[in-house]
Amino acid sequence: MLPATPYVENRLRSRKSRSGFYKRESKTLSKAEKCVDLRQIQEAAKRIEPYIQRTPTVSDNVLSERFDSNFYLKLELLQNTGAFKVRGAFNKMLTLTEEERRRAGGIVAVSAGNHAQAVAYAARELGQKALILMPEDTPQNYLSETRRYGAEIELLPTMADAFTKAKEYEREGRVYIHPFDDPLVIAGQGTIGLEILEDVPEVTDVVVSIGGGGLAGGVAAAIKSLRPEVNIWGVETKGADSMAEALKADEVVELSQVTSIARTLCAPAVGRLAFQLARRFLSGVTVVEDGEAVEELFFLLDRAKVLTEPATACTLAAAERLREYFTPSSHVVLILCGGNLGLADLFKLRSLTSSEIVG
Repeated sequence: MLPATPYVENRLRSRKSRSGFYKRESKTLSKAEKCVDLRQIQEAAKRIEPYIQRTPTVSDNVLSERFDSNFYLKLELLQNTGAFKVRGAFNKMLTLTEEERRRAGGIVAVSAGNHAQAVAYAARELGQKALILMPEDTPQNYLSETRRYGAEIELLPTMADAFTKAKEYEREGRVYIHPFDDPLVIAGQGTIGLEILEDVPEVTDVVVSIGGGGLAGGVAAAIKSLRPEVNIWGVETKGADSMAEALKADEVVELSQVTSIARTLCAPAVGRLAFQLARRFLSGVTVVEDGEAVEELFFLLDRAKVLTEPATACTLAAAERLREYFTPSSHVVLILCGGNLGLADLFKLRSLTSSEIVG
């Protein structure tokens, strides 16, 4: 086990626990936060139901014994395309106007992997054209699958370059499907929260990954609207900790570089809407090392028999950091949001030592 890293501390939190983790006081809802409410998430659930899988939430005896608590896995990695992103992609694309659907340029999206596949798949199912802008270091399995779903791919040097290029295409007339900073996309991701409440009505804690923040924001908005006492714990990996940095600064900030191996968490900055939702609803954000995420990836593969991405396995690493908050009466759900890890990358991770991953 790697040495522990301190929990994220940010100025929004008012009460410090023994571990150095801060709780946050409630704030008045901003206009941005009101853009994603329970009604919109419930409407999204009905809208996308014919196009997605209703993924299971299963209890896990191994983790329950490890933490002396009640642990569950939300198996969103069984979703169409292998990740949660199709929920938001379909919800956005199903609400396009007739004029938007007929635009000659079609749809443009930015992604390092899962959103790319989601938009490509949704576009194919809905009979639309899609152009996906991806960084040059995108793993081959993401490129192959995105092309297989029928999308055109344009590679850019970095994610920041891809976001800049997307704005150019949007000005030219294409419909831009943002990966996380869009109310309709966030509402689509929030449908996971509704399913968790249906499957585990006694839930006390949910642990969820943060890339751009759309998943965490949507899930938190859904669950907190119905069960405000539930803790929603956000997770990032070191080197992709844009939400942690934003909370420290009390504003969205852009990382000078993104260095984590958890590629699908590597947004250079979180969305402004997602940031507002995080300020309002998250009980905290924990930053874990890449090595911890990889260690837990192999634990989940060995013991739970599920293959996750580092961006997903980091939820278990965070749960280990948060174990002081869990009791025998807690009911903790880990959202396993994606499993699109290619075999080449899996074998590469296995060959690395913890020090090589961290260093």
